[in-house]
Amino acid sequence: MIARLTGRVELLGADRCLVDVHGVGYLVFASTRTLAALADGAEAIVLIETEVREDAIVLFGFADAAERDWFRLLTTVQGVGAKVALSILSALSVRDLAGALAGGDRASLTRAAGVGAKLALRLISELRERSGAMPMGAAAGAAASPASAGDGVGADAVSALVNLGYRRAEAATAVERATERLGEAAALATLIREGLRELAR
Repeated sequence: MIARLTGRVELLGADRCLVDVHGVGYLVFASTRTLAALADGAEAIVLIETEVREDAIVLFGFADAAERDWFRLLTTVQGVGAKVALSILSALSVRDLAGALAGGDRASLTRAAGVGAKLALRLISELRERSGAMPMGAAAGAAASPASAGDGVGADAVSALVNLGYRRAEAATAVERATERLGEAAALATLIREGLRELAR
């Protein structure tokens, strides 16, 4: 089973990336937060969860161990496959996800594509108690960039810029520069605004 890839990011898509490891290209599906932490053409370390199917071996990648562990937890819930789990992790940072489960916040959970009211209720019912023991931050050795702050604000800013039509690599660079200037405590709205100014230069 593949547990980690170290190589060059050759392609970034909306929900996947291609990691070249010594000439072998691995297609890896990932959340928007993990993809925002990667830079096209740069070296990266991606933690991997391998799913073996009858017709394929599918790889799911994570920028840190916390997101990978939450992915594993989410997929224990009936009705939550890998695609929905990544959708949830794209819509909510692990801290926000833990807060939504603990607080019974169905509205936040239904922000994720593929999660309706019934599934949100099931997630809360089955994971509320278990979520308290889950990790909340980036782990050592994670493949993260300054644009993917531990609180997820940088990743959220990159995602917002991508949604506005900018290329992910350009958005990540702009947010990184804005973060260096404003500091890690910058608010999301401020980071997006300053990122747009960087892109306009």
